[in-house]
Amino acid sequence: MNQKIDQRLRLTLRQLEVFAAVARGGTTRAAADEISRSQSAASNALGELESALGVQLFDRVGKKLVINENGRALLPRAATVLEQAADTEMLFTAEHAAPLRLASSYTVGEYLLPELIARWKSDHPHCRVLVDIANTHDVFERLVSFRADMGFIEGTHSHPELTVRKWRSDEIVVVAAPDHPLAGRRVSARQLAQATWVLREPGSGTREASDRWLIPHLTQMEVELELGSNEAVKRVVAAGLGLGCLSRLAVQEAIAEGWLVELHTTLPAMQRTLSIVLHRAKKLGDTANGFLRHCMRA
Repeated sequence: MNQKIDQRLRLTLRQLEVFAAVARGGTTRAAADEISRSQSAASNALGELESALGVQLFDRVGKKLVINENGRALLPRAATVLEQAADTEMLFTAEHAAPLRLASSYTVGEYLLPELIARWKSDHPHCRVLVDIANTHDVFERLVSFRADMGFIEGTHSHPELTVRKWRSDEIVVVAAPDHPLAGRRVSARQLAQATWVLREPGSGTREASDRWLIPHLTQMEVELELGSNEAVKRVVAAGLGLGCLSRLAVQEAIAEGWLVELHTTLPAMQRTLSIVLHRAKKLGDTANGFLRHCMRA
């Protein structure tokens, strides 16, 4: 019993910090740069950790360190311990508090999170919040590699290491420039099939929802442009190049200001789910738990 306790006590926060940084960066040099230590100090800390555990945590492939099954088993526990240590520091000072790290798809990140974060910051002024906006695949990757505490996506995609929690609903709508020939009319599926379209890029949550809505009802779709952001689609549509298909969250301000109009169609309404994503194996710290409750209340 005593021997097991002694072995656990030989593990240090510094070793776990280096291990997690190597898992993210793939080399001790990258880890050292991330945590502001020398490469030799990072290498020594990783070696000490592997020696204390009696296993290798990475496979050496050329100059890269590729995390193996031992490392994957340790990583969620290390991430939890490091976050709990950061929460402990916050009891006495906000200067060293770890930031709340969020990863979000574009629609949520651009149109929902800013207000949520602003309200959160008003009650937690010392909390630093970092937001990484990416497509759904990259949001999942950041959570799996513990580079984000919480994710937000469009849809209910699944991943074996992640929990996807339904959060709120959203609606996909068709928009046009105010002077578009179809503006102000109830538009049929036949007219939509004959129109030119400006859409989000394949792989985005909005494009997936748009295709799922439009393709079954239209005999054809002429896609003039595929763009990587909601704002780019809105601007091109406003210039008259074609119809757009975006989240109501993304276009409601432009519609209110009058430089885009919503087209009312004969198609059934398209509702989708926005979801919050968490890692199954990682225990959220107090800050992340508080922000999760804040989002659920909103």
